[in-house]
Amino acid sequence: MTAQETFITRLRRHRERNRISLEEIVNKTRIRRDQLEAFERGDLETWPRGIYARAWIRAYADVIGLDPIDTVDEFCRLFPQGDRRAEGTFRDFAAIVAHQSTYHDEFAGGPDGDRRRPTASHLTVVRRPMTWRDYVVRFARRVLSIRGARGARSPRPVRTIHTN
Repeated sequence: MTAQETFITRLRRHRERNRISLEEIVNKTRIRRDQLEAFERGDLETWPRGIYARAWIRAYADVIGLDPIDTVDEFCRLFPQGDRRAEGTFRDFAAIVAHQSTYHDEFAGGPDGDRRRPTASHLTVVRRPMTWRDYVVRFARRVLSIRGARGARSPRPVRTIHTN
């Protein structure tokens, strides 16, 4: 039994153990019954990809009483439908406008195979050119730091007015 089959079986058994019918899940999540049945058989051909697949798994886990965050994380590790990377989306957009995609995924994944955690070699610091706002902020900070070093004026005492 593969890890994917084990994941699906665990969800189905948890649902059955809690006596939750597929109809109840359909009513609460608005996912079609045939798609839920296909999921429990391990057939994800009719399932959406990306954020919609993750939303469906989150809703399913919430209804059957499992932790939605952990369930979605495990789903994303095991199934390509839960892929959080944007490469496919950018490739599709490039095809729509008939342009060569130059997208490069800087979070390709680490040595342990978890594509959501980049290794240190994938992290690069990109310095953007300074804008006029950056120059103004830098100047203001310098002026304020010089003023503070010279001993800024103390605040004026507050006078109170007494009325009879």
